[in-house]
Amino acid sequence: MAHSRAAAIFTTACAPLIWGSTYLVTTEFLPPDRPLTAALLRVLPAGLLLLMYARVLPRRSEWSTVILLGILNIGFFQAMLFVAAYRLPGGLAAVLSSTQTLMVLLLTWLIGKTMPPKAAWLWAAAGVAGIALMVLSPQARYDAWGIAAALSGAASMSLGVYLSKHRRTSLPVLAFAGWQLLVGGLCLLPAALLAEPPLPALTLANIGGYLYLCLFGAVLAYVLFFSGLARLPPAVVSSLGLLSPVCAFALGWLFLGQGMDGKSLLGFALALLSIDGVQRAASKK
Repeated sequence: MAHSRAAAIFTTACAPLIWGSTYLVTTEFLPPDRPLTAALLRVLPAGLLLLMYARVLPRRSEWSTVILLGILNIGFFQAMLFVAAYRLPGGLAAVLSSTQTLMVLLLTWLIGKTMPPKAAWLWAAAGVAGIALMVLSPQARYDAWGIAAALSGAASMSLGVYLSKHRRTSLPVLAFAGWQLLVGGLCLLPAALLAEPPLPALTLANIGGYLYLCLFGAVLAYVLFFSGLARLPPAVVSSLGLLSPVCAFALGWLFLGQGMDGKSLLGFALALLSIDGVQRAASKK
């Protein structure tokens, strides 16, 4: 049982690690100033690919759940993510996004009527503090709409994660991920078409970047994520999301020459300890 849980945690952790590479791929390989288009090309083709393979329809009673989860986990979340990315420095956006674990614990208490262990709350808060130490700088600018978007996106994903666990469907994981990606992509389609100009002529690097975001950042990552969510508590899955800014920070240091000092290393370690602490607190519960 412990081995099965450890394997589930490991495979699920691969999803936020893959998502952590998005910043590097976007800045180094994609055309500039097309964030909604990048999100659209990541999720809509991925959903179509998964559904072409799975070929399973939701039951009539499950359509409302699938559409709701597709909006919460993909469509609205991605839109708010990119609004925050435009209006906030990446570090502040990462800190606000790292509040997802606290939000899932709150939903578990308010909706599930189950009080999570105090240790889980403390470790989740420590994770936010760790990300703040790792990525925040004194020059960070504060934009009210950007902060609202980042927190709204985190809340949307938190609610989606919680409901994905508690509003089960008969769909296998490939179809479950595929339908959510398709619904989210259809939500992003009008926003990308109306808000952004057409893509310029694409280079091989651009095409490679989009293929990576679609095949690895969506198809593989979301299948791993939803597969883990079926086997692990929502708070455990949400806590693994801290690996995304940790990975982005490490890749920025390795490939983009971004600085790392003592404060950053302390935050790095605190974020990793937070993930382990939430796992332990949830397993004891």
